[in-house]
Amino acid sequence: MSDRFFLNHRDPTRRRRDRAALARRLIQPSERTITSRQLRQDIVSLAGLIGRPVLNQAGDEVGRVADLLAKVHGGDTYPLVTGVVMRVGRRRAFLDASAIDRLHRRSVTLRTARLDLREFQRREGEVLLARDILDHQLVDTDEIQVIRAADLYLAQVGDPIHLVGVDVSLQTLLRRLGPWRFRWHPTPARVIDWAAIESFGADSAEAPAAVKLRTPHNALRKMRPAELADVLEGLGRPGRQEVIESLGHDLAADALEEMEPHELTALLREVEPDQAAELIARMEPDEAVDALRDLTGEEQSVLLARMPQQTQRELVRLLGYPGDEAAGIMTSVLACGSPDETVAQVSQRLAGQALHRTEIDSVAVLDDEGRLLGDISAFDLLVSDGSKRLGDLIDSDGTLMTLRPEDDLDTVATELVESRRSSLLVVDDDGRPLGRILSDDVLDALVPGHGRLHFPRLLQ
Repeated sequence: MSDRFFLNHRDPTRRRRDRAALARRLIQPSERTITSRQLRQDIVSLAGLIGRPVLNQAGDEVGRVADLLAKVHGGDTYPLVTGVVMRVGRRRAFLDASAIDRLHRRSVTLRTARLDLREFQRREGEVLLARDILDHQLVDTDEIQVIRAADLYLAQVGDPIHLVGVDVSLQTLLRRLGPWRFRWHPTPARVIDWAAIESFGADSAEAPAAVKLRTPHNALRKMRPAELADVLEGLGRPGRQEVIESLGHDLAADALEEMEPHELTALLREVEPDQAAELIARMEPDEAVDALRDLTGEEQSVLLARMPQQTQRELVRLLGYPGDEAAGIMTSVLACGSPDETVAQVSQRLAGQALHRTEIDSVAVLDDEGRLLGDISAFDLLVSDGSKRLGDLIDSDGTLMTLRPEDDLDTVATELVESRRSSLLVVDDDGRPLGRILSDDVLDALVPGHGRLHFPRLLQ
């Protein structure tokens, strides 16, 4: 970086302040792209540096830059560059970053004329920036999109060199693919702060294990399921697998419920059968059945056989209903109570079903034979006194709209609109509830793929 900005860079106290200033100055508060003209001049393009000369203290060329190494997984917001791989004749030699005096746009200058060159060997936790990250997939956790690194940018803060940004512009990618004289350009097109990036494995199955993140993807865990679904749909197979493993089965299952059907089918076929079965078993029953319906009969059998018996029986039962009828889109997750139970008792029981909160908006009141007496909304429970009996909350006029298992989707939609409720129960010939249809289930069935905003994806 410029001496005008980083003064006295060998002073440890000043060096700490320099690092803090770097984080403040690289990205504007309202924008994550680099806009400062001075910073545009100071940062160094990785793509522009590859193939450039490595010079000793006397200015003589001792090799050519082949790649740079950095500890991307070390927990630093801006990863530290740890070494340079250079070509010396036909050899690939490694030089520790401590030997670098200055990183320029068109060269690397060393501190001394004497070199301790060693054969390159990847060290624990290090990543080759050009080989393992450039042109590979990244997740921008601010904009919730999958991007490809068209270029990486470095900044020297005192002695240390840091990875500070990633260029995701098509302009940069095309420039790199063009003739050599057009590949390097002093002005970055669109550079995103590295602090907003989570990196994933390379697209190739041959990618080394070192490119895998070793820490939990905390930023991903803060995303909503629909946002995670967008990320999963934008990643290649290795990246998808890593996201799923980092999220845990419950959150991953929530994300899978939001994926487009063809993307979900592809993902389930990519992962191992045991993992696919585990994920489907943790999905809401109606979503799990939809996922299974898009697989072949043989694939269904393989996955069902790997599920707990109770889950297997329930999904087999739901699969037995046609997908274009009421029973085919209902969820079997039901909250039930008896007329003599109090609001407080039922509320306490509902607290234990937090995992199904998106599926429960009412409580079915049943008699001793399991027949439906009434359906009390969660709002009515919320505003009622805790000591009040459920039987006292049932509508006195006796009006209770329900659906039959064989009702078609038009009937389901009409009944739901006329009832002015967010869900309706599906009952059998004896009036016993079989499941519940929520309004979003109807919308999903009538207008597939309507349900979520797809964020733009760059350079896929």
